[in-house]
Amino acid sequence: MGTKPKLALLMLLAVLGITAGSGTAHADGAPSGADVQVAQTLGARELTVIIRRVATTPSPLRVDVVTHRGTAPGTLHLTAAADGVTVSRADVVLGAEPGMYAGNLQVDKPGPWELTLSDGAGPPATIPFLVPARVVPPWEKATYGGFVAAGAFLLLALIVGVRARKTAFALIPAGGAVAAIAVAVTGALLSASTPPPPAPGSLLDPTFDNVTDPYASAQLSTVDYSRPPVNLAVEAEQDNLQLGLTDGATGRPVDDLLVHDNALMHLVLVSPSGRMSHLHPVRVGPGDYRVRLADPEAGTYAVAAELARRGGGVQLVRSTVDMKGTAAPAPEPPAAGPRTIDGTPVDLTITPGPPATITAHFPARDLQPWLGMLGHLIITGPFTGPAGEGAAKAPTWAHVHAMIPPVAGQADRPDETVAAYGPDVAFTYTFATPGRYRIWLQAERGYQVLTVPAVVDVPATGAGR
Repeated sequence: MGTKPKLALLMLLAVLGITAGSGTAHADGAPSGADVQVAQTLGARELTVIIRRVATTPSPLRVDVVTHRGTAPGTLHLTAAADGVTVSRADVVLGAEPGMYAGNLQVDKPGPWELTLSDGAGPPATIPFLVPARVVPPWEKATYGGFVAAGAFLLLALIVGVRARKTAFALIPAGGAVAAIAVAVTGALLSASTPPPPAPGSLLDPTFDNVTDPYASAQLSTVDYSRPPVNLAVEAEQDNLQLGLTDGATGRPVDDLLVHDNALMHLVLVSPSGRMSHLHPVRVGPGDYRVRLADPEAGTYAVAAELARRGGGVQLVRSTVDMKGTAAPAPEPPAAGPRTIDGTPVDLTITPGPPATITAHFPARDLQPWLGMLGHLIITGPFTGPAGEGAAKAPTWAHVHAMIPPVAGQADRPDETVAAYGPDVAFTYTFATPGRYRIWLQAERGYQVLTVPAVVDVPATGAGR
């Protein structure tokens, strides 16, 4: 075999090797996205809205609405909009039976979107969500571009080596192939050590530009994305509450809340007699949230709003509001022991600490996740006197979770259609100071959120200090 055929064979093997290597390393640099679950107190309905993940655009957008026991049947009107332009509409007909009801919309581009739900009666709910784009990092472009260029140079070297009178001419494109391979290898090495740019939606206010090309405006220097706390103003009109959120520095409306524990805002209200309501106000505009409190008591309510601001972390803001109503006061809750809540027998046990263990035993292993958790525990205290006044002035206001047991290989948390947990819901908590506390334990069973109130007397030896 002559020199030219040998060189041609070597070039051909190199081309095949490069092609085979590059063909098996196809990577997807786009965020895969995830289902977004958002609890919404829409009028008298407590709903869970599930926005299913979207992989590519344009594509259908499935929206599932979970209702709870006692939810009135009716029709929800859904719209999907981007940049203030409505792209698609759909109706979801809610039946009398609790469960999941589906609607189908359309999205035609990546970036920030808004889903609006309306029952035609009260203020509509507007939920921001993000449609991801397939993003190719620069180093991935360099890696694959380098391998493609190397293959082209080697093919050129093969042609030159076969047809040229002097095989030395083939070294010129071969040198280009070596340079291209060096670029590809450098890109591959940088991919493991170069940090990604700040993520739109979690750190940055999302726009179409920074979602589709987050590297275009990425800054190499360290940037502080933190934001100041929010101010909360609460106003009552009959049984409706308006909650205004403003920036603590500028006074402007806050419109950058994140979905935290399956809600934009967790609102806990404690009535003058100690009746607790765990609600999820709907967003009707920038910094403007509304919620309806069914059949309130007359008097002063304690208010606590838990929320997460983009770049600001989780915050708990507290206030009070005077309500007008005719509801009868709630009875004094018992301490530990068995009781029946909305037809479900529950046995509550409290093991003194520190730390204390609070466990609710339900009849069967049929509990459902609510807000992504197995259970919730609201704690206020210590205090004396009327419950509402005590909750408003209580130094301790805590929201504790019982987590869903993780399942190997399951990326998404189960939704409320999965009734496979329990029968025990346990919480561990250290009470900071002795005294009397009011607690409310919540879990979902049969599409009904059960609230178990109780009083806990923490002796001096049982406190955390």
